[in-house]
Amino acid sequence: MSLIVQKYGGTSVGTVERIREVAKKVAASRERGDEIVVVVSAMAGETNRLLSLAHEISQSPDERECDVLLASGEQVSAALLAVAVRDLGWSVRSYLGHQVRIETDSAYGKARIKSIDSSRVRQALKNGEIVVVAGFQGVDEENNITTLGRGGSDTSAVALAAALSADACEIYTDVEGVFTTDPNICATAKKLERISYDEMLEMASTGAKVLQIRSVELAKKFNVPIHVRSSFIGAEGTWVVPEDAGMDSVLVSAVTCDKDEAKITLLKVPDQPGLASQIFTPISEANIVVDMIIQNASEDGTTDLTFTVPKADYKKAMALVEKTTSAIHAKGIQADPHIAKVSIIGVGMRSHAGVAAKMFQVLSREGINIEMISTSEIKISVVIDEKYSELAVRVLHDAFIDKKGLP
Repeated sequence: MSLIVQKYGGTSVGTVERIREVAKKVAASRERGDEIVVVVSAMAGETNRLLSLAHEISQSPDERECDVLLASGEQVSAALLAVAVRDLGWSVRSYLGHQVRIETDSAYGKARIKSIDSSRVRQALKNGEIVVVAGFQGVDEENNITTLGRGGSDTSAVALAAALSADACEIYTDVEGVFTTDPNICATAKKLERISYDEMLEMASTGAKVLQIRSVELAKKFNVPIHVRSSFIGAEGTWVVPEDAGMDSVLVSAVTCDKDEAKITLLKVPDQPGLASQIFTPISEANIVVDMIIQNASEDGTTDLTFTVPKADYKKAMALVEKTTSAIHAKGIQADPHIAKVSIIGVGMRSHAGVAAKMFQVLSREGINIEMISTSEIKISVVIDEKYSELAVRVLHDAFIDKKGLP
């Protein structure tokens, strides 16, 4: 008998009929003898609907109250699924984040899980019950309701799987698995059978929407196998697992694109110790994640400092930077919310030289200008004009994956 955590996304529970279908899948898994814990997202579109209500009332709704509001979406899904499973004759119990005691920090809207008390879930499983848990939510140490950010139900599921020492975490979604790139952009995108945690981390951080990055971080840390698969067909999906010997034989595993970033440049910043800290400390304290940073020193003792932030945090970041600019005697700010980050990813890049040069050549042939560059052992990312993003994805996929091009 295996202990399986299953997560169902918003499209999987988007209607009453789909919830009934999910209930049948859950019941079938239980019939095979497995212990089942199910994590659910809000019904498709519900989080956006609730957020729009808050913005109808206030231009800048309180973040704590937004979390109270948004968490209700998963409460509805969890209760409805439990009703559907019970209607099939199975013993089932639903829990909210505070009932399981998924404890987080107090960063409303993007909270991080600190601990999970799994005793209540373990007892329910011991009693022969199927457990349904509302994803995306938790509570801080003062019992304020918190949410984990977009895609947070993935993190809820993997965190529960880790806390329960589950045999696997199945992420059911509206796609068949993890693809070499977005099939909506590139018709030749291929489904991957297996991908390493490190590659999936890079994909999640560079625009792939299949898994939330924190869920992959937790899976790697606690060695939780993730199976990404479709809730609408029974085919095998993609396993996200530790790296094995065969994975580095593939030079590039995926091409990703992220249009949800914005670029901010501070002009003529005095090139002095401590000024970077003055710029980035307020941004960090506002829980804004800075991605790429480039600093160019000049001969006149000043520097231009460029960095990227999530587009959702762009206005907040700009307001903070504008306050800092005069304090550090910078000469001005340039901003561009119309950028895209395109990346190639693969563990095989560790052992091959010239990958970056080939990537730049491919983009150059299409007249695509590179504004920023960032690299890791297994990733090369470039920032380009947003209007060229889909073209860049297609030509890079063709060069590195379809033709398995080597430098």
